[in-house]
Amino acid sequence: MKSDDALLAAWHETLAWKRDTPAVFDTGGKVLRMFGDIETRARELEEKIDPTEAGQVYPIDLGNHSDWPSLPLACLRRRVVALPLEDTITPLQREAALRICSVLEASNWGEHPPVLLKLTSGTTAAPRAIRFRSEQLLADCLQICETMGIGPDDLNFGVIPLSHSYGLSNLVTPLLVRGVAMVLSRDRMPRAVLDDLATSGATVFPGMPVFYQAFCEMENRPPLPKLRLCISAGAPLSLEVAQKFREKFQHSIHSFYGSSECGGICYDREARLEEPGFVGPPMVGVKVEMLEPNASASRIRIQSAAAGDGYFPEPDAEKLGNGFFAPDDLLSRSGDGFRIVGRVSDVINVAGKKVNPAEVEAELLRFDGVRAAVVFGRESVLRNEEVAACVAASARVRETELLEFCRHRLSGWQVPKRIFFVDEIPVNERGKISRRELAQRFSSR
Repeated sequence: MKSDDALLAAWHETLAWKRDTPAVFDTGGKVLRMFGDIETRARELEEKIDPTEAGQVYPIDLGNHSDWPSLPLACLRRRVVALPLEDTITPLQREAALRICSVLEASNWGEHPPVLLKLTSGTTAAPRAIRFRSEQLLADCLQICETMGIGPDDLNFGVIPLSHSYGLSNLVTPLLVRGVAMVLSRDRMPRAVLDDLATSGATVFPGMPVFYQAFCEMENRPPLPKLRLCISAGAPLSLEVAQKFREKFQHSIHSFYGSSECGGICYDREARLEEPGFVGPPMVGVKVEMLEPNASASRIRIQSAAAGDGYFPEPDAEKLGNGFFAPDDLLSRSGDGFRIVGRVSDVINVAGKKVNPAEVEAELLRFDGVRAAVVFGRESVLRNEEVAACVAASARVRETELLEFCRHRLSGWQVPKRIFFVDEIPVNERGKISRRELAQRFSSR
């Protein structure tokens, strides 16, 4: 029987022609779920959800488990609101997320009740949720598959968290909607990921910069004969890493720019790897408008059928709603696409003068021996903020020489007051860098 829910209807079409084919593999090639098994398991999980809880929030915190694709189906049928949570969060964080997202009655959601909530911290540390209906999740999946050319003959490699927006859009919904099978990996050590990627025969790797950088530094690299598409999202991909990866593996990395609020935004289809921060033109079905068209860098406004209905519990209609989203990123036009050059919240205020960290990072990376750099602002009594930097570089690089190099290429207020050398730039499990955390870590040095 055809469902009136867009995702369930798409799943029923997938099931009709893929029921007896493998859907989920482990990294050794063992079939964990056929498509028919996903349906069977969804029906079993559905029975465990109290039907009187319709409209209430139901957490999904399995990690990368073979039951993951079945749970959203069970939630849709019981009309509970799925809340994907990463299995690495603490019990206190889990309790806080449920407290923020929980409601007492379905009627509290208004005219367009959500089927899924995505947690995000936004520009502050306080978590909030983004509301999605099935139509929006389906639109994001279709835009991704069409733009990236991902289809039912592909095999996705699933090491990124399925609970994250990236994993949901590139792994879970393509399986349910387009019949794209996936390999599930729970070992995030880069050596294990690379070896499993080779032995699994996966054709598509949705990865993050932290993986690609680690791959480039490995010896005894296995061949990847089946791999045809490498995607990088979640954090900026350095041009140096992208070029080195192509030289060593004969595969280009396609930068993918998206957001939890609206799914995919831009995608570098050609992967020419000629310009740092380039993320390509908008995705199929997505429109991008520069809010300050005459500025060298500007915030943007995105129009997409995949954009969520708003934030919960506190809405922000100017930023998200009615098919539009305005992120805090700063972008510039470049050829037929866009470059990410920073974020509004990253701008450093040095005695009234604004410093874009990306401009300083670009100069630091031009110095011979510097392989990674991140610039952030530290509190300053006299100047509000001062510029500082974390740099990963060879042992021969000295702070005095690097600062002198910057003085010849940057304005005085842009030059870092301090440079801290680290073995690797610290990132979280999504591969993202927090300038706020770095500022706190190096505040008293």
